[in-house]
Amino acid sequence: MPSSHKKFGLSLGLAGMGLFAGTLPATRLAVATIDPLFLTAARASIAGCAGLALLIATRRAWPTRVQWGELAVAGLCTIVGFPVLMALAMVSVPAAHGGVVLGILPLATAAAAALIAHERPSADFWLASAAGAGIVVLFVLSRSEARSFALGDIFLVGTVIAGAVGYTLSGRLSLHMPGWEVISWEVALFLPLSVLATLALWPAWAGLAYVALISQFLAFFVFNAAMALGGVARVGQLMLLQPFVIVALAWPVNGEPIRAGTLFYAAAVVATVAIGQRMRVKRH
Repeated sequence: MPSSHKKFGLSLGLAGMGLFAGTLPATRLAVATIDPLFLTAARASIAGCAGLALLIATRRAWPTRVQWGELAVAGLCTIVGFPVLMALAMVSVPAAHGGVVLGILPLATAAAAALIAHERPSADFWLASAAGAGIVVLFVLSRSEARSFALGDIFLVGTVIAGAVGYTLSGRLSLHMPGWEVISWEVALFLPLSVLATLALWPAWAGLAYVALISQFLAFFVFNAAMALGGVARVGQLMLLQPFVIVALAWPVNGEPIRAGTLFYAAAVVATVAIGQRMRVKRH
């Protein structure tokens, strides 16, 4: 490979590293208020939608059967394993601490490249990588950081392993298709799973989206039209049923049980609404 290509590859790698560098701080910021598992599912869903749209727009050919297998394993590492473990780690350790521990990732990636991609780094390369890994281990075990050596560090080690394998497989696939296409197929492949996980793990901000878009806006489309057609008093009376619809929704959404007494009162209120709907209301 020409040296100019290698230099350009290193330049792109440097740019990619800079983009990835914001991941830990951003994740640390997000998990302060968002469940780490939901964060992983949501980021994969958003990326999956973008990747699928890009593949459709560019009309890319389908990968081969062998490539599908590698895409699945690479995606399992880069879309599931790496983000989940990193998000869980960021719950208990600072982003800066995680950044230092992830310094061992190049050594792990080199090992994965040797095992999976059949690359053969030189002895000097291994020596330099091992020295850097040793410094990382000393950092984690140092007295000043001993308080942070906990479950978060175990998650970070898992993050390193998942990242190394994912990077290696993605890099090998990028020899046969553009790099952007590799990650696009990966996120698109896992899109059904990530969407299901996102729906299953929806947190408080989903409630915010509902009250902002539905309660405060779209629901009025329907209810205002209903009052215009059926009358304010008559349609407004239907709101007597609202507390009990809330009780019914609170069971699956909030885990609040429905009590027998509540059902009794619900039946009584429904009866009054049914009677009220039969009463005459004059409209001018």
